[in-house]
Amino acid sequence: MIGLGTYNGRMRLRASGLLAAILAVSCSTVPPSQDADFVALADGYIEELLDRYPEFATALGDHRYDGRLNDYTADGVAAAIAWNKRYLESLETIDPSRLSPANAVDFEILNNELRYSIWSGEQLREHTWNPMRYGVGDALYALLAREFAPLEDRLASLKQRLEGVSAVFDAARANLENPPRIHTETAIRQNAGVISLIRDELDTFLDEAPRMEEELASARESAIEELEAYGRWLQEDLLPRSSGDFRIGEEKYRTKLAFTLHSDLSMEEILARAQRRLAELQDELYETALPLYRERAAGTADDTDRTAVVRAVLDSLADSHPTDTSIVDDARRSLEEVTAFTQDNGLVTVPDEPLRIIVMPEFRRGVSTAYCDSPGPLEKNGETFYAISPTPEDWTPERKLSFYREYNDYMLQDLTVHEAIPGHYLQIAHSNRMKAPTMVRSIFYSGSFVEGWAVYAEQVMAEHGYGGARFKMQQLKMLTRAVINAILDQKIHAGLMTEEKAMEMMLQEGFQEDGEAAGKWIRAQLTSAQLSTYFVGIAEHNDIRRAWVEQNGPIEDWKAYHDTVLSYGSPPAKFVRGLLGL
Repeated sequence: MIGLGTYNGRMRLRASGLLAAILAVSCSTVPPSQDADFVALADGYIEELLDRYPEFATALGDHRYDGRLNDYTADGVAAAIAWNKRYLESLETIDPSRLSPANAVDFEILNNELRYSIWSGEQLREHTWNPMRYGVGDALYALLAREFAPLEDRLASLKQRLEGVSAVFDAARANLENPPRIHTETAIRQNAGVISLIRDELDTFLDEAPRMEEELASARESAIEELEAYGRWLQEDLLPRSSGDFRIGEEKYRTKLAFTLHSDLSMEEILARAQRRLAELQDELYETALPLYRERAAGTADDTDRTAVVRAVLDSLADSHPTDTSIVDDARRSLEEVTAFTQDNGLVTVPDEPLRIIVMPEFRRGVSTAYCDSPGPLEKNGETFYAISPTPEDWTPERKLSFYREYNDYMLQDLTVHEAIPGHYLQIAHSNRMKAPTMVRSIFYSGSFVEGWAVYAEQVMAEHGYGGARFKMQQLKMLTRAVINAILDQKIHAGLMTEEKAMEMMLQEGFQEDGEAAGKWIRAQLTSAQLSTYFVGIAEHNDIRRAWVEQNGPIEDWKAYHDTVLSYGSPPAKFVRGLLGL
């Protein structure tokens, strides 16, 4: 008879042997994780990236390289291409199926970034035709705008960058061949703004650190001379030979769009969806406008002309608009209102990171009324700037009026939603809190996810009743603008859309003011693929929401849903959808 203790001991031995056999089989069929290899590679790449591109490092919040400017020479471009190729070869030794879900996402983002960088350097070659790449304004202003260190330390770094501007302009003179005229004209205007920044606006900062005035004097004077000489070269040498085509062509546009969006939607699908959505929005605008029109017309006017009804209501709303003296205070009131509405309706968690409304610097004015300047993911000072722009002083009264009719009181509310809460400020604050094994998705954020969220935020506010029908009219108008942006982007750069046709679409189907439409035509020439991010982004955010509802039923807790969507940072939407299990 076998004793119970002996029996249990034999069973433990047999179980132990079985477990060992299972583990042996498991180890022979399941490859080991490559997470450690990927994290080391990604960390190494980012560390070298920050050193190679010091201006980008400053924007991200790493201030070890604040005294340097990027290498803009042709040799520097070639070295960057070779460097990216080396890392791409290393990345190809890693199997994404052997990574954790978080690292698998970052693998795909890094892979896309490396290939895009190589393609841009070898095929798009903007360093040979886009003089705007050599503007140093943002590299200088970034050291002044954010109080990440004592002002004297930041001014010391500014001095070093001022001493480096001549090398940037030498590279521009050597590299630029046949730019599009619109790019050179814009570079001339931007260069004049940088001169104003260094010659005039810098005094405001030196008043706070008078000890640095003498220390900066020589570098400041030399930099102004270099900027002025460069401006003359742009005007007298480069502009007369700027006859290049601003259209990048279908082949390059298709490739750039795929890299930029990192979406499963093809170019053709995006255009088809945008055209369908534009037709739907004409109906939604009319249905929203009709009660307001009848109220305004007291039931006596004809309301069968759909376009006339929408235009009449938008024109009426445009009569109520800010002025140069009121716009900043108006924005502050709007921010208080949208913040309270977001919190009271439990739409999404509102961060407590500081948000400050500022008057937009003069050299950045004239393109838009507002922008959001969020801190980078490496920035210790987490303050966000919501910049509001009075119009430039040299604008005529007629141009000022056109501008403010477009950016009227109701549009200003919509802008505050888009740029601040629950738009960009809120989303980026959530994104900067995200923790992952690498910084890949924080540094290489998806423009379509970020811009799409801001447009989606406008939609959510309207869906929950913020501002009533008058706000919804502006939200629908802004959404129409986003849809038209995508159509223009594709038809201009992958087609031959003329200024006349573009203006007609914006004015007739987008109900835009003439000044806004004219500015968008300029922007569409200067950029490619970026204007598609707004429509593609909101389309993908709505696709995620529809998939969530199909799987889980109607959303009852909006805060929980939106917080979850934002918890993954700012990766392309398809990866958020995958991480949500949709």
